[in-house]
Amino acid sequence: MASSPATNMENKLQPENISSEKQKENIDPEKQTDSSSSPCCTTPNSKSNVPTFKSLSFLDRFLALWIFLAMLIGILLGNFVEDVGPALQKGTFVDVSIPIAIGLLVMMYPILCKVQYENLYKIFKEKGVWVQMGFSVVINWIVAPLFMLGLSWAFLPDEEGLRQGLILVGIARCIAMVLIWNNLAGGNGDYCAILVAVNSLLQIILFAPVSLLFIRVFSPNPTAIHISYSTVATSVGVFLGIPLGAAILTRFILLYTSYLNIFLRIISPFSLIGLLYTILVLFASQGKQVVHQIVSVVRVAAPLIVYFGVIFFITLLVARKMGFKYEFAVTQSFTAASNNFELAIAVAVAAFGPESDQALAATVGPLIEVPVLLGLVYGVRWYANRAGWKE
Repeated sequence: MASSPATNMENKLQPENISSEKQKENIDPEKQTDSSSSPCCTTPNSKSNVPTFKSLSFLDRFLALWIFLAMLIGILLGNFVEDVGPALQKGTFVDVSIPIAIGLLVMMYPILCKVQYENLYKIFKEKGVWVQMGFSVVINWIVAPLFMLGLSWAFLPDEEGLRQGLILVGIARCIAMVLIWNNLAGGNGDYCAILVAVNSLLQIILFAPVSLLFIRVFSPNPTAIHISYSTVATSVGVFLGIPLGAAILTRFILLYTSYLNIFLRIISPFSLIGLLYTILVLFASQGKQVVHQIVSVVRVAAPLIVYFGVIFFITLLVARKMGFKYEFAVTQSFTAASNNFELAIAVAVAAFGPESDQALAATVGPLIEVPVLLGLVYGVRWYANRAGWKE
């Protein structure tokens, strides 16, 4: 029996059919090449029968080694080169050290240049995308912060300062490194850019009141804390607005020329170079503090590891049960598990001081997030290839 037009339309709007509908659009051959050449727009199964390790570029293939070396060199510099930590923290840009700010901007720009802004309007026409965006808001702004709140009390009931810093990390939703993890894991780059934009807007609105609620109201010993909306808005505006604006301008200038794909190939490695540079500077600037307060670092690291792993796998499991394709499920999972460490550190320093336990806990966040989420990248790609998950 032939299916009705209504049934056909309903099937097209299911989450798992979003990518297939996009592929049916008549896209200029240059844009097709751009999309297919970008890892953020393909799944690990696009190269069938190719092992996960071999499907990665040389830089991606040994990324774990590069990150380990960056962390090691950073810690050695911070502990054995006199005054390197204070020197790196001396100049700040919107309450973040200038070297780290440069690394973040360099890291985000190439990834954002790959997003097909000219085609995003087609995504918003599909009902399935709105379902996924609603799912993302619930995970990012209800489930994940509450889970971090519970972990902070379970692991640090006697350490108010460390607990508050951990809470700030849980509330700060990621707008930077998630683009890297999503890209490496083969998530959907266009959809990731949409979620980053949504989280950025919600962060400006919700970060301050949710932080005050969790730290002052959900606490037997309320702490006087002032979190400025302008601090949050400035941090989000700079670390998303500058690279996003530059990427959109670049793409539309080069879109109808033969230079777009050449330009993307040239700048692509700078995402990981920016990541490695940021990690090295971060560990160098905080290396001495981490070593000298190793007990506090370990106590903060434990709940963070649980948080990243549980939130990632719960989101991945639920997304797959809801019928999301691999590229969308992975984007959801890394968006939920990643955090905006630059915002958490900036707020902790502004509200409690640079030498506070809150600032230490916020600093430990990215030190644990980087290796854990890198492991999740390799793990989810391996699982997807082994299970043949592309639908």
